[in-house]
Amino acid sequence: MSTPVGTSYRMSDAAKDPPGWRRPLNQLADRMAALPMDLVLAPAARLAMAAVFWLSGRTKVEGWLTVSENAVTLFAEEYKLPLVAPELAAHAAAYAEHLLPVLLVLGLFTRFSALALLGMTAVIQVLVYPDAWPTHLTWAVSLIYLAWRGAGSLSLDRVLRLR
Repeated sequence: MSTPVGTSYRMSDAAKDPPGWRRPLNQLADRMAALPMDLVLAPAARLAMAAVFWLSGRTKVEGWLTVSENAVTLFAEEYKLPLVAPELAAHAAAYAEHLLPVLLVLGLFTRFSALALLGMTAVIQVLVYPDAWPTHLTWAVSLIYLAWRGAGSLSLDRVLRLR
């Protein structure tokens, strides 16, 4: 059935709110849809990605921020990134995996942080662990959301009026 241009189509009340077991499900869906997405999804994505990368960064250091020999060995023997010395790559990854998650948790420079971590994810996917694409795809979706939509209303970006 086609609706002529300039007219609106209204569903009957019965079609909008079906009887039986579907009604409570639809009512729950309506309540959830009414929630401001940036109050729930953005902080969850920020915390989830911050946790993943922070914990990874902690495996590369001894003490607070001293890059371990094990991390350098890992970059030299397992990761084998082209064009970057293992020492430089280990230090850059360790520092990025500490700084960027802190920025995400605070909701400060969120789009920049998300894009930087998305870049790291792409490098990991393409050059290091290509078979781990389901995990990396999950990370990428959260990071793309943050880069696209920003930190949300519960963030320093919002307080400082940063987009």
